[in-house]
Amino acid sequence: MKKCIVSAAAVTAMSAFAVAGGDIAPVSMEPVVPAVENDNGFYLGLAYGAGRAKEDVSGDLDGGYVVFGGTEEIDYDTIMLQAGYKFNDYLALEGRYWRSFGDNGWSYSESGYEASVPYTFSETGKNGDNLKAYGIYLKPMYPLTEELDIYALLGYGNVTLNDDEHGDWADENGFQYGVGVSYALTNNLSIFVDYMRLLDDDSSVHTGAQIGGSNIYFDHRLYIVNAGLSYRF
Repeated sequence: MKKCIVSAAAVTAMSAFAVAGGDIAPVSMEPVVPAVENDNGFYLGLAYGAGRAKEDVSGDLDGGYVVFGGTEEIDYDTIMLQAGYKFNDYLALEGRYWRSFGDNGWSYSESGYEASVPYTFSETGKNGDNLKAYGIYLKPMYPLTEELDIYALLGYGNVTLNDDEHGDWADENGFQYGVGVSYALTNNLSIFVDYMRLLDDDSSVHTGAQIGGSNIYFDHRLYIVNAGLSYRF
């Protein structure tokens, strides 16, 4: 009797499923993968820079009749153009070009001995001193957060400095480097601040014989602090 009741219940249940829609198909559950924002690609940027060039010079003239040491400093306002390609979150390749604008302040101070008599000399002023510089850099980066990156710039470039009084002050090719930080405001727009050392060069000039000759030593340095915007395409 119990077997008959169980069989009847099974038949009733199967009939109900058939009326409701026939065969039961298993439900397929596929995992949902969130879309990943890709921020690789080309970018362009524009920045204001505050720079300072410094030349330390020392030596002796006329066989040691004059022994001196002096320092000249020039402050610059610059515009910097930036273009690069970001390969991934950790590496980019970037080119930069700087040009100074406006009147730039300069100062010069010197001290030494002339015929064993000590002397000092200093002056300041403003004129149209010009700075042009460019370089190409590898840019290793490290993301601290989704928006905040720190980076370094390692590359090679040229610096040309001249002033109204002395003409060409420096025209040098060499290694350039810097460090900085950037913050993404949107998916395409970011701000950045960085420090660049564009020139660090030593040179010397020796003229004439030991008596009546000259020995002059130069140390040229240039750094720029930049603040700007970059747009990724």
